[in-house]
Amino acid sequence: MRVLLSGYDSRGGIEPLVGLAVRLLELGAEVRVCAPPDEEFAKRLAGVGVEMVPTGQSVRELVTGKTPPSAAGVPRRAAELVAAFYDNVTEAAEGCDVLVATGLVPAVAGVKSVAEKLGIRYVYASYQPVSLPSPHHPPIPRPGRPLPSDVTDNRVLWDRDAQDAQAVFGEAINTHRASIGLPPVDNVRDHVFTDHPWLAADPVLAPWQQPAGLDVVQTGAWVLPDERPLPAELVAFLDAGTPPVYVGFGSIPMRDPEDVARVAIEAIRAQGRRVLVSRGWAELALIDDQDDCFVVGEVNHQALFRRAAAVVHHGGAGTTTTATWAGAPQVVVPQGADQPYFAGRVADLGIGAAHDGPTPTVESLSAALRTALTPETRARARAVADTFRTDGATVAAKLLLDAVS
Repeated sequence: MRVLLSGYDSRGGIEPLVGLAVRLLELGAEVRVCAPPDEEFAKRLAGVGVEMVPTGQSVRELVTGKTPPSAAGVPRRAAELVAAFYDNVTEAAEGCDVLVATGLVPAVAGVKSVAEKLGIRYVYASYQPVSLPSPHHPPIPRPGRPLPSDVTDNRVLWDRDAQDAQAVFGEAINTHRASIGLPPVDNVRDHVFTDHPWLAADPVLAPWQQPAGLDVVQTGAWVLPDERPLPAELVAFLDAGTPPVYVGFGSIPMRDPEDVARVAIEAIRAQGRRVLVSRGWAELALIDDQDDCFVVGEVNHQALFRRAAAVVHHGGAGTTTTATWAGAPQVVVPQGADQPYFAGRVADLGIGAAHDGPTPTVESLSAALRTALTPETRARARAVADTFRTDGATVAAKLLLDAVS
């Protein structure tokens, strides 16, 4: 069986495809991954023996460039993504039995068009429940289209979301479909999601309540044990004292990274804790040369989080999943998209604290840390980690094999 996995996302959205690809290889399938041309993605996939087809613009350059992405530029970027993913996936999908698409709607729409043109089975997967229509939660606002504050009925909001998705992406997607001889669609959201989307998220961390009309298959998170050793200098720092508090915001380009680092380090020091600062795409750095702080780049987060007193992060699906699996108490400082949802789940589960808003102060972050660093929170985090399902990628791989056979 030949499978093509596709995603246009940051590291947290590509890593699950790595996990699924490895499990598919173990079951005897041939696998390719279409992903952004960022070096770190290519290196990660090459490390597990999976061929990568670079597609679209570098995500890191897009989000950290001199001109930040804006709502006004969405139609142009959407048109570019649809075309890029259609062209590259069409070439890479030769002889494939199934296409699996994740990530941004325009990229997924390009993959869906390939499936239609070539008659290949297609599966859409989300890493969090809040992007899928449900009366149990509101949608994530589309670019430049905030949710109306006077509407509280989630069904109405999801109807509005379908209209917003069509308004934001419809012209770019339908123009491309016309150019390749496919009919237009009047609901691009439901077109790419289908009636049977998959949810690649842990059922305790991110449960799904099944509404009528949408048959979601929750496989569990697509995780892969990371066997890479931690750098020797980092291990020496960890061994030299009590467990530190980790702070990092992944692929989020913080507006004032110097101030964010200062606030975080001062708040962590105020709790009598050592500090691990992750550079991330925000390029966070140390604020002084005291020996209670250490800065890290790309490392094995699974191993590192198991040695942390707590993890302060933005609440992306990937980081939240890894921290939950590691049993590390968390402080989530959500910046947008699905991150407020994961902040709420961390708080509701009792495995950490949700910071109120995207901009922490020393006082507000200190208060959240006091909750996360209690023995009760650590015990609860470890208890939830014991329930974490590690077989999600295997479940998904077997479902793909069964569907094709």
